[in-house]
Amino acid sequence: MAGPAQVPRQRFAPSVPAIEADAIGFNYGERRALFEVSFEIARGEIFGFLGPNGGGKTTLFRLLSTLVAMQSGRARVLGLDLADATRDVRRRMGVVFQHPSVDGKLSVLENLQHHGHLYGMSGKELSARAATMLEQFGIANRSGDRVETLSGGLRRRVELAKALLHRPELLLLDEPSTGLDPVARREFLGIVGDLRTREGVTVVLTTHYMEEAERCDRIGLLHQGKLVAIGSPSELKSQVGGDVIVIHTGAPDLLQRKVAERFKVKTMIVDGTIRIERSRGHELVRDLVEAFGSDIDSISFGKPTLEDVFVHLTGEKFFASEARA
Repeated sequence: MAGPAQVPRQRFAPSVPAIEADAIGFNYGERRALFEVSFEIARGEIFGFLGPNGGGKTTLFRLLSTLVAMQSGRARVLGLDLADATRDVRRRMGVVFQHPSVDGKLSVLENLQHHGHLYGMSGKELSARAATMLEQFGIANRSGDRVETLSGGLRRRVELAKALLHRPELLLLDEPSTGLDPVARREFLGIVGDLRTREGVTVVLTTHYMEEAERCDRIGLLHQGKLVAIGSPSELKSQVGGDVIVIHTGAPDLLQRKVAERFKVKTMIVDGTIRIERSRGHELVRDLVEAFGSDIDSISFGKPTLEDVFVHLTGEKFFASEARA
């Protein structure tokens, strides 16, 4: 496989998106996995596709990473048509899969060397770049260790070092912190956050972790194969009408009618709880407890979260939707 040196590296103005997708659709037999998904991702952006399992994230990742061919719609990656210039697109992107793609029986350095060979790298160029990546990701002292002996967090560092070895302009990460403990997950997210500054790379990830999505510049919210919203975390949360009040009760349908009649507020029942979006929610909480205290098992309110955005847009709780999918 020819290396990057044999293919002119195309640099584009910041106004040219890293990814442009227009009405992408995909079927598995008769099951529709993606419904005319359209979006743009700016160069240098950290963009996350957030959604429950079964929402379409993995299918979209497989398409963007060229693992499967486009069925309908069109996409341009780094200014290149994804369908017509697949080979060149692959040379300019790095990919970290949900399941490890490193060889556990090889050492950390051997994994990087073999990956470099796939991109036409060799000799001093490969040695120097591998040393840089090992140092950058804090694994130089483990370069001779077999990957199978490393912790989950360190293996993810090896995956990142390998994916960035050939200096890609775009990095795709599929559920990158799956299987990591909370400490390793935060550490990994911090490393990803530094990539834009260090490498000038555009980062696109899929995730079902709210914490991971919060660290993105913008988020695309996927539900049942549809892109239901796109924006920064703060922009998406502003779509929710004020504070979110959640009421637990033994008879949600009955209490919902009572609340609607008494306070003239819009309510919805989600997974057996009553949800109300209202500015100055603490005042309504007080009034609800005074009016229907004997009917309420518990009540809470808080500022909107990304999960509240999902409920607001789909009428379903995030992980309840995942279970159905």
